[in-house]
Amino acid sequence: MKIHFNASNHDLARIRLQQLVDFYGHNALADATHIVALGGDGHMLNVLHETMTSGLPVFGMNCGHLGFLMNHYASAELPERIAAAETAALHPLRMIATNKDGTTHEALAINEVSLLRQTHNAAHINISVDGKNKLEQLICDGVLLATPVGSTAYNLSAHGPVIPLGTELMALTPISPFRPRRWRGALLPETSAVELVNLEPDFRPLSVSADSTEFRHVKHVSVAQARDITLNLLYDPGFSLTERAIQEQFLV
Repeated sequence: MKIHFNASNHDLARIRLQQLVDFYGHNALADATHIVALGGDGHMLNVLHETMTSGLPVFGMNCGHLGFLMNHYASAELPERIAAAETAALHPLRMIATNKDGTTHEALAINEVSLLRQTHNAAHINISVDGKNKLEQLICDGVLLATPVGSTAYNLSAHGPVIPLGTELMALTPISPFRPRRWRGALLPETSAVELVNLEPDFRPLSVSADSTEFRHVKHVSVAQARDITLNLLYDPGFSLTERAIQEQFLV
């Protein structure tokens, strides 16, 4: 087993990185068989984005605060833990955004794609799913489409549902909806193609974010699962994302 370590810039993560490198050695990404990420959930997302084309499985260890995507930290028997780990296979979302001037941008999201108002003016958004108009006009602060991994992040803060891994669903969740007031979002098959249209791009400018990648003054956004990309996250047995997603729903 050849491990490539990747740590956040926090002091604790850097200290633990040096300890692990001294004990297990360190391999260049091109030579590695596994990646170990040291940090919090934000760093795990960064590592997944940076190493997406490598195809290497990623084992995260928490050196941050929440660490929902991470395993607990322990320096002992790390190769044995990795060898015994369970694999969670994920497909990111592929977002294509079109600006008012016709410029297009593409980005990938592991957590969510969110369309948000840029000014004090509420957003007016049309929503279509698989080419069928589903909501003529949503008046809101914004709307997001979350993966199961992202369902416990921004989506949960916006009162969206927690989605256990393996359910093959995505959450389409409004952010501070004003009209229609009783619409609280939808659960969609992961194969769905979602289109979001800014109905008043000149008067009501919107920005769109795919995780941490943002584009402003967008007019049209399309989102679909990137089935051609697979991310493999590794977890200690009994500590899977599915178990934690289920447990999250019973926290009070």
